[in-house]
Amino acid sequence: MTTENLELTILMPCLNEAETVVACIEKARKFLSRADICGEVLIADNGSTDGSQQLAIDAGARVAPIPARGYGAALLGGIAAARGRYIIMGDADDSYDFSSLDAFVAKLREGHPLVMGNRFAGGIMPGAMPPLHRYLGNPVLSFIGRLLFRSPIGDFHCGLRGFDRSAILKLGLASPGMEFASEMIVKATLAGYNVAEVPTILHPDGRSRPPHLRSWRDGWRHLRFLLMMSPRWLLLYPGCVLLGLGLLGGLRLSIGPLRIGGVGFDIHTLLYAAGASILGLQLVLFSLLARAIGCVKGVLPITESFRKFMRVFTLEKGITVGLAIMALGIAAAVYSVQIWVSAHLSAIDPQSMMRIAIPSVALMVAGAEILFASFVLSFIDVRAERLPAGDRR
Repeated sequence: MTTENLELTILMPCLNEAETVVACIEKARKFLSRADICGEVLIADNGSTDGSQQLAIDAGARVAPIPARGYGAALLGGIAAARGRYIIMGDADDSYDFSSLDAFVAKLREGHPLVMGNRFAGGIMPGAMPPLHRYLGNPVLSFIGRLLFRSPIGDFHCGLRGFDRSAILKLGLASPGMEFASEMIVKATLAGYNVAEVPTILHPDGRSRPPHLRSWRDGWRHLRFLLMMSPRWLLLYPGCVLLGLGLLGGLRLSIGPLRIGGVGFDIHTLLYAAGASILGLQLVLFSLLARAIGCVKGVLPITESFRKFMRVFTLEKGITVGLAIMALGIAAAVYSVQIWVSAHLSAIDPQSMMRIAIPSVALMVAGAEILFASFVLSFIDVRAERLPAGDRR
């Protein structure tokens, strides 16, 4: 069979699922027969040692051996080996009912490139999900995903999902581990895909052994991926907040001490404000560099704001801004030296001197950072005319 005459592949990643793989295959084949769909059941075997492969073949499935270990690696290999136009993937632990996939097929036929299951909308049977995952892990990570990427998906980590094979291949998915589940949604959302959701019931899995999932390790991998795919939230927004607060506090304390109620703020606070300003500027610059590198590698979208910035930015402009800020800092340093000279190089009031020296050092450091960051950004060479057109973010 080829993709021209096969409509659906039901794909199951498998690693030592001898207890449940046959039941899952039988339910999937029952669905294909009942729905009169020309399809196949494909097992992406990730190195099982319990005989799962032969059991799957005897049950009527096709087995694709995937040597690279990991949940994402198994699914990537399975997607590459699938022959159907559409793919519905789900775990081979009998936690999802493969005999009731009608809603997924209907949404795929309507033209949705990705159809997600939603266990919180469909129902979670007693004992099917640990409390840590149900009330903390999945809700928190799904909320972060919706916040960072404006995704409407309610359950980022549902293992039962369907998609158009050709559309998913265009996303360039590459995560080998559990974070593959987040990568698919994030990249589909950034690509502007019309993603649909289907209420899905989660049943307790039928295995006697513990699951492959490691809660904290895999939760961190999901969170890490979400943050790395969003330089705006990881770097730009925190940087702008730090830079703004540092500048406001620094400008006020450069004039003189500040007293609010019974609390006094002076040069010590000025030093911390200068540090916040420098750190904030670094984060903003890092966000620009991360976005540029991500665009070059094809893993981050090209936002309209970044496109406009790259049209305006030149190395010469960056050098000019950096040198101008450094010049202000040097001028303040020269002024402080003049005060010291006028005092015949003797000890002077530290408060008045530090009120000049701290902003002077901060300006020189900030100018140097902008100057050298401009060189790095130009080295990456993300010119506006080379950026592909059209991106929703």
